[in-house]
Amino acid sequence: MPIEPKILKGFRDSLPAQEIVKKRIISRLEHVFSTFGFVPIDTPALEYTEVLLGKGGGETDKQIFRFTDNGGRDVAMRFDLTVPFARFLAAHAHEIALPFKRFHIDKVWRGENPQKGRFREFTQCDFDIVGVDNAWADFEILSIMNESFTAMGIDKVTFHVAHRGLFNAFLAHLGIQDHSVDVLRTVDKLRKIGSEATREELEVLTGSSEKANAVLSYISPAAGTDFLERLENLSSLAGGEQEHSGRLREIYHLLSDAGIASKFELDPSITRGLDYYTGIVYETFLDDLQTIGSVCSGGRYNDLASMYSPERIPGVGSSIGLDRLMSGLAELDSPLMTDTASAHVLVMVVDEKYRTRCIALSRLLRSSGLAVDVYVASKKAGQQYKYAESGHIPYAVIAEDGEKWTVKNLATRETVDGLTDTQVCEHLTKENA
Repeated sequence: MPIEPKILKGFRDSLPAQEIVKKRIISRLEHVFSTFGFVPIDTPALEYTEVLLGKGGGETDKQIFRFTDNGGRDVAMRFDLTVPFARFLAAHAHEIALPFKRFHIDKVWRGENPQKGRFREFTQCDFDIVGVDNAWADFEILSIMNESFTAMGIDKVTFHVAHRGLFNAFLAHLGIQDHSVDVLRTVDKLRKIGSEATREELEVLTGSSEKANAVLSYISPAAGTDFLERLENLSSLAGGEQEHSGRLREIYHLLSDAGIASKFELDPSITRGLDYYTGIVYETFLDDLQTIGSVCSGGRYNDLASMYSPERIPGVGSSIGLDRLMSGLAELDSPLMTDTASAHVLVMVVDEKYRTRCIALSRLLRSSGLAVDVYVASKKAGQQYKYAESGHIPYAVIAEDGEKWTVKNLATRETVDGLTDTQVCEHLTKENA
């Protein structure tokens, strides 16, 4: 009896239409990262559990896929790409030059409740700068975030920025710094549970409705205020001007000089749920679908690497959640999701005597940068057209007698007959430009 082809909850198979889009996005992102001088690395999917536990926070620890391997070792699957990167830095500190700029695109695993745009196995696209703690590094990560979404053709997006250090200064000024970790985690749930439920949790944590309301006031900036106006107000609530507000102001001026400040909003409700963040933090929302949550998040983590090494290696980075982003873009009918063609052209083989010609033509077309699929089975023309349709291939080429070809646009059904090899190449290159 055959085994049922079932799949675990929160996991998915990915069909060609999805993978084609995913690989295209990854290719664009890798190009952006590379143009900023970032280099790729890789780390194991499986780590010793002690490497991962206690780095992301109590809730994240509960979501780790953990087990005992065949050698009796306590191991776990990575829940993000940042913590393994910190371990990587400690292990290879003498093999890399600082500042070190890396990118890493791969799968991670979290045992959380699956929902729209959120899965237990998903792909993250990380980019980080380590070895330096200044506004220039923070600014460069934010710049790459903006450049990445531009490269993907996504214009209607807003980057929400805050600073954990400034928030902690406010909590200290309020006299509840001992509850900072729990307060930050509670505020991080604001978009999920709403302001009233957040206020109730804060009141329990702080033991005071007055302090709970003060926190809500801090994380709810006045409407109509710009970045610098909000920063001035937050600084005042935190006890006055300090290094954290100074860092944010410096970053804003760098963004302004680069002409991209309008894409960034100072949003003190952004705290990030992972405990290792120490400075600037940010989340990214699609303007037309904010309910799906952040599609690109990160921040500064200056103490994470020191958990594995006596050497302090400050870092800042960001991560694009590729699966959630694609889910959102599909819901918005983004043009980025519609081009799922497996090739630019199908070279049909309607008579086996033409197969050698067809293969030769395919080599010529590929040398011009076209993706070419040569039909390898012996089927009638109708079945070959159906094959092209299933792969969303826009053009077909059919051999004629006399060393000539017919090119057919499969969407419009228009045909061009009597073309030479060179003319076929010129025609299809122009059509796919």
